[in-house]
Amino acid sequence: MRKNSTPQEKILWGTLRNNKLGLKFKRQFSVGGYVFDFCCARKRLGIEIDGEVHSGIEQKKYDQLRDKLSKELGFTILRFTNSEIENDREKVIKTIKKIAQNLPSTYEGEGSGVRYNKTPCN
Repeated sequence: MRKNSTPQEKILWGTLRNNKLGLKFKRQFSVGGYVFDFCCARKRLGIEIDGEVHSGIEQKKYDQLRDKLSKELGFTILRFTNSEIENDREKVIKTIKKIAQNLPSTYEGEGSGVRYNKTPCN
């Protein structure tokens, strides 16, 4: 899936990769059987980029179920549209930073087995 990234995923990944926001993000991160476009496991923050396919009724229902199950595993989900990534990337980045700052830090482990750590994440 990483090899077939959308242009919007490539744009956002250019900003998230290599700890550029002071947080370690991974691409195509699996949690509870679902795959986030991007994830900061330490902050339990999942980011999804929604293209045109996400505007359909059935897809919206599926996305809501996915978000609910991810939240039950302790993850905060942020969704951005392709248009937001293309036309207002600075606002997207500010939103990610703001939300991440308000989330507790955890040990950076895999999936739902993440353990809490007293050391804050930058």
